[in-house]
Amino acid sequence: MGSESTLVLVKPDGVNRGIIGDVISRLESAGLKISGLKLLQMDSELAGKHYQEHKEKPFFGSLIEFITSSPVVAIVISGPDAIQKTRTIMGSTNPLESAPGTIRGDLGLTVEKNIIHGSANSEDAEREISLYFKEDEIIEYSRSIDNWIE
Repeated sequence: MGSESTLVLVKPDGVNRGIIGDVISRLESAGLKISGLKLLQMDSELAGKHYQEHKEKPFFGSLIEFITSSPVVAIVISGPDAIQKTRTIMGSTNPLESAPGTIRGDLGLTVEKNIIHGSANSEDAEREISLYFKEDEIIEYSRSIDNWIE
């Protein structure tokens, strides 16, 4: 069980529905910690870099349009097995297929409006974090509860 970091985005639907705090609370309650946090308006260039693996897919245009429609919250989440733990807490991409208790299962509306993005693997996490955060914007620190989590 190694400590790692991952990128989480609270998408425009989560920001506009006022559930940023709920998303963060669920991640922190699972023992994960915030190492970087910012609210930003994504432009088409950044969105294209973020979703580069979907460039040739038919839904790419609507994906870019949605993610740039309103601010997002970018979060670096750290902790033991942060990538898999975050993905489990997020639930399946389709909220209708997500288990109750997951962010998408409880709060997501559609495949597109599913509240949250999380990096799929360590390579994606590294690439995605570098799109949103400079090295000096990521803070490593210890919490008094860390020995209970690791």
